[in-house]
Amino acid sequence: MQLRTSRPAVCAAVGLVLTGVLAAPAAADPLSAATFSVPRRGDAPGYQVRVDTARLGVTVSRGGETLLRTAPDAFTFGGAVATRVRSVSKQGDTVVAEADSSAGKAVTLRLTPHADRFDLRWSVAGEPAGDRATHFDLATSGHWYGGGETSEGKPQPYPLSAGVVDEPEFSPASYMMQEPYFTTSKSVGVYVRTAQPMKVALAQGRADLTVTGASEYSSTVFVESSRRAVYDDYIGEVGKPAKSDATDAEYASPLWNSWAQYYRNIDQDKVVAWARDLKAANVAGHTVQLDDKWESNYGNLTFDAKTFPDPKKLVADIHGMGQKFGLWTTFWINLDSANYGYARDHGYLLHAKADPAQPCTVTWWNGTAGIIDLGNPQARDWYTGNLRKLMADYGVDGFKFDTRFFDDSCATSNGLTPQDYQKLGADMTDQFDQQGAGIRTHWGNQRYGFVIRAVDADTTWDGLRTSLRRASAISTDGYPFVETDMIGGSESMPPPSREVLVRWAQAASLMPLMYASTSPVSTVDTTTGQPVTYPADTARLYADAVRTHSKLAGYIQAQVKLAVADGSPIMRPVFFDFPADHRFDTIDDEWLLGPALLAAPVITTGTTRDVVLPAGLWFDPHTRRIEIGGRTLHGYPAPLDTTPMFVRLGAPGSAALITALTH
Repeated sequence: MQLRTSRPAVCAAVGLVLTGVLAAPAAADPLSAATFSVPRRGDAPGYQVRVDTARLGVTVSRGGETLLRTAPDAFTFGGAVATRVRSVSKQGDTVVAEADSSAGKAVTLRLTPHADRFDLRWSVAGEPAGDRATHFDLATSGHWYGGGETSEGKPQPYPLSAGVVDEPEFSPASYMMQEPYFTTSKSVGVYVRTAQPMKVALAQGRADLTVTGASEYSSTVFVESSRRAVYDDYIGEVGKPAKSDATDAEYASPLWNSWAQYYRNIDQDKVVAWARDLKAANVAGHTVQLDDKWESNYGNLTFDAKTFPDPKKLVADIHGMGQKFGLWTTFWINLDSANYGYARDHGYLLHAKADPAQPCTVTWWNGTAGIIDLGNPQARDWYTGNLRKLMADYGVDGFKFDTRFFDDSCATSNGLTPQDYQKLGADMTDQFDQQGAGIRTHWGNQRYGFVIRAVDADTTWDGLRTSLRRASAISTDGYPFVETDMIGGSESMPPPSREVLVRWAQAASLMPLMYASTSPVSTVDTTTGQPVTYPADTARLYADAVRTHSKLAGYIQAQVKLAVADGSPIMRPVFFDFPADHRFDTIDDEWLLGPALLAAPVITTGTTRDVVLPAGLWFDPHTRRIEIGGRTLHGYPAPLDTTPMFVRLGAPGSAALITALTH
């Protein structure tokens, strides 16, 4: 039924009342706009949606304030754009707008309202599946967050809308932790419902969200009274963690991985000496993990006899120091590996899109490889059987799973999507102890409760800031068990300075887990091959950070249980708990660890910093003073042995936290 009257129409829809379905302005064209309203109900604040009809577009408002607006070229496909609206009608609970396009094909927009959200879908008649893009105007939306990590080597803006985001391969198969979900400072969320790769760009005042290989663009727009409520809405859609994959010990002390310490220049004697130095410096953790270049060839899953002549003794030495032992492994098998021919001949590899009779080959940082087809149960069993043999033969306790489960240049099998491969990989790796390194699986895999590590970062102050931004983005996408990249960074650069290494350890101590590599005793500059010895107090300062994290273990465990119970993020932006305090919209060097601890570490050069305190009363463990919130502490003293943090009096867990930090 075409909507022609400006008189309020009332209809029942999923338990709510829609009013004013069409409000025609006093203009020559009675179809210049169509508006429907969803009234406030319970915790849902109510909202209005206007369908702009002179050129198809959507504007969302609440209480007269514009919250979200599409750009002038709101809906595009194959180089064409939706244009003038021919009709607006109501079909059941759905408002339907039929529009023309510059390609001469009809575009149909469907908006289905609910109490705190509406579904936005659009399609093109007679157009084959391909790119479908929805474009939003940033100026009316406030700050944009979410989406997860930007690609390795690219800056991570905070908020996203404060910089440039250009992700042409935003995908379920990406190595980056990415989710098709974005949120704004005006408490609106955009969830794009797709199992296919996307293209995401934020620049020049607009957000372009493009779905590939789609016949319909399907999304949900959440409209809430707070950003935490938007987060809860999204978690309600994709699911909360069903468990935590990490053990109590993995939360309480660091995981030590060899990558940034030695990169590929590694051997058995170096690993043992590194582990002994860490133990002597009182910074040892729960596990020593051997990273890249332990294999004879990538994908062989056998030790290189030249550099690791006695793997069983290596594992026994680490066990003798009171730690577990782990190995780095991938799903990619290099062409020069003995296992490549075996996997190829048995049909265990993904096939090429262009020629399904041939294996798909990809180039990665260690050569050219085929990828195990996780859609083939026999291939999965063969791969996991190799891992279990390493455990049985040498006493290996667990694994760091690296690389991706799938590559978009390859063909899927058995009717699977790239997103399906994420779930297959998650199910497979969930059989093993991931040792606090976790697995980088995303795009709706929150329920597994894996630890998630931020992608590799520079060994600089910028790397530290970027890694914290990435960890925060991952956490607020519904993966609460986060850690930074290896403390000190890991991008094959010169080692971090003493100050960067210590400050990074301090920041990581106020997060759910600590992921370490560069020894605060000594390391190697792999760009020159020269040894680097840190000043003697570096190890002591690093050890202090590890002890701080250990003191927080009981509190963190309580937050882990809460995250499993209701999906609460552990590391979260301050505005989640203080939604009216917009000072925190752009602050990236303070966060809340659970409800009671404000982390304000130093992440730049210097020995002072300003600390913005939210409202309330805050206990300072360093000065033993109570500070009144709602103000900024200018020039807070923070010499290299001090990590600024504040306990929120009266918050759950605050009393035990004060005891632990002041003991």
